[in-house]
Amino acid sequence: MDHKEGLIVGRNAVLQALESGRTIDSVAVAQGQRGGQAGRIIDICRERKIPVKFADQRRLDRLCDGAAHQGVAAFAAAHEYAEMDDIFALAESRNESPFIVVCDSLEDPHNLGAILRSAEAAGVHGVIIPKRNSVTLNYTVAKTSAGAIEYVPVVKVANLPAAIDELKSRGVWIFGTAADGAVPLYSAGLKGPAAIVIGNEGVGMSRIVADSCDFKVSIPMKGSISSLNASAAAAIMLYEAVRQRSV
Repeated sequence: MDHKEGLIVGRNAVLQALESGRTIDSVAVAQGQRGGQAGRIIDICRERKIPVKFADQRRLDRLCDGAAHQGVAAFAAAHEYAEMDDIFALAESRNESPFIVVCDSLEDPHNLGAILRSAEAAGVHGVIIPKRNSVTLNYTVAKTSAGAIEYVPVVKVANLPAAIDELKSRGVWIFGTAADGAVPLYSAGLKGPAAIVIGNEGVGMSRIVADSCDFKVSIPMKGSISSLNASAAAAIMLYEAVRQRSV
């Protein structure tokens, strides 16, 4: 699998994919195209809240490797997205406290794929990602997850802070990872209903997401560098939670 898998090109092909109800992550449209089939595609995307990105002709040509795209291309998701209720239903079916990962604007599909793999192994009930400014369930994510994408519900939300507020209203404590977190990892109470927030690879959690956390947790760093890769940090957090939840 490569980054071109899941790419749909051409007005008719994209329109048919949208009208069939196929899960589409985003659509690219050539600048200036608004009428005819392109206009219908844009309208459907707005109805379904699918991000539309306008690009110049050369960018679309590169994206489609010279295929006859007619000014329109779409990225299909490698797997269907879940709903928030699916996460809680899975936890209830296992008779377990909800155990969730929230990814705040990750950009690298390899990180999201690795997080899904660790999450499945750790027994996580679901992963939440934002709809915009984030990697989605593309085919690189699917490959990196080594099959975990088939087992871990992934919910894509329009507003991440609002989703965190919903988790809180349902009794889930929010633990954000931060280098300057006031709570050392091994003092964090991860045994009950918990959501672990993993921030962006470069800047960490956004301010509004960080402010939404109940606790900011720091991972012990004994070496000279000050931070870990996002997927490595997630795995460490997840398995401390597994340790706590197993005793």
